[in-house]
Amino acid sequence: MAHLLVVESWVGSMSRLLPKAIGEGGHRFTFLTRDLNHYLHGPPGEGPHALLAAENILTADTNDLPALLPHVARLHAALGFDGVLSSCDYYLPAVAAVAEHLGLPGPRPAAVRAACRKDLTRRELAAAGVPGPRHALCRDWAATAAAARDLGYPLVLKPVDLCAGMYVTLIEDEDELADAHRVLTGLPVNARGQLREPAVLLEELLTGPEVSVETVSSAGEVHVVGVTGKTVGGAPAFIETGHLFPADLAPALAAAAAGTAVAAVRALGLDQVVAHTEIKLTPQGPRVVEVNPRPAGNRITELVRRVTGTDLAAAAVDLALGRRPDLAPRATGVRSAAIAFVLPDRDGVLAAVDGADAVRADPSVVECTVAAPGRAVRRAVSNNEYLGHLMTTDAAGDGAGRAAERLLARLTPRYADGRAVPA
Repeated sequence: MAHLLVVESWVGSMSRLLPKAIGEGGHRFTFLTRDLNHYLHGPPGEGPHALLAAENILTADTNDLPALLPHVARLHAALGFDGVLSSCDYYLPAVAAVAEHLGLPGPRPAAVRAACRKDLTRRELAAAGVPGPRHALCRDWAATAAAARDLGYPLVLKPVDLCAGMYVTLIEDEDELADAHRVLTGLPVNARGQLREPAVLLEELLTGPEVSVETVSSAGEVHVVGVTGKTVGGAPAFIETGHLFPADLAPALAAAAAGTAVAAVRALGLDQVVAHTEIKLTPQGPRVVEVNPRPAGNRITELVRRVTGTDLAAAAVDLALGRRPDLAPRATGVRSAAIAFVLPDRDGVLAAVDGADAVRADPSVVECTVAAPGRAVRRAVSNNEYLGHLMTTDAAGDGAGRAAERLLARLTPRYADGRAVPA
């Protein structure tokens, strides 16, 4: 039985899946956080909070790396850790630094930092010849306006150090650019209180279907687990509205996407990681959107597990312990799996999400979760505003995506003023 140190976590599905994988692997974990209250707003999903499975729950300033390293070394001397990991993007660089400091398995800290910073990712991929959008890193408004004129509208404005699609915005003209730039540069810290990099990234708008490639890197080898299809909506935001595994692609196109993702992971020097690489399949070929050095969110890991039997959360645990994960596909009786998300398109107080009981009764549905009444909501601007989701599977073929799309139309948010908005 190994003892893992978990440094912070998301409060969504991975907050359940990672502790579950640790327990199912026969291991135990200590949870370290700077603010336990962040996790106590209510259990994420049914049943007790997954973090209650921790052997120890400790506090420290996880945002202060120079102080964190000697503190964790003292904890290691007392408790004895065999590996360290996190599911939260904002703490992946710190986890890599902690692992290196303690002499535990893990990826190179510089590689993780480059993957977690969109501007550094662009720099490393461009140097290695991995295709991406034309882009410009801008540190003030004058440089931003000039770069936008050079790139040409429409374009995409991004923060370099946020996640979940936050503040990623489609820009049609300079007035919209000025508004988006003002909002983003007025955000000095992220949701975890970490100081932000004030620069913005401008990118050409890529067209074509979007996919993600799920990979596992171990001992210098990059293994492709599969390619996930994605749907995106909510313009001018870029909100993930659904996923299908495996993606409905011609084999040659899936192979091209996978090859591009592998090249990106290698260019960043990522090893001993599960990675989730987002790619646009443009008319000119695959282009890398971003590389995430952790298992996919939005329950993509569950789609993968239901189809292939491969548990990417468990793979992340194995890698943190210096072990080679078992990635051999297993027969699951499922050929495709899909997830679709319920989004609010107005501000208000949620009265109910109508239709959930009927959706749950459909034989293709394996999950259907909706937000509780009374929740204050706003029009969705990122992947953080979901009101629920449904997950479908198909044992015969690729029909899970069509089923999810059909059933999503039956889930209708209703607000306290009586108005209903189709999902």
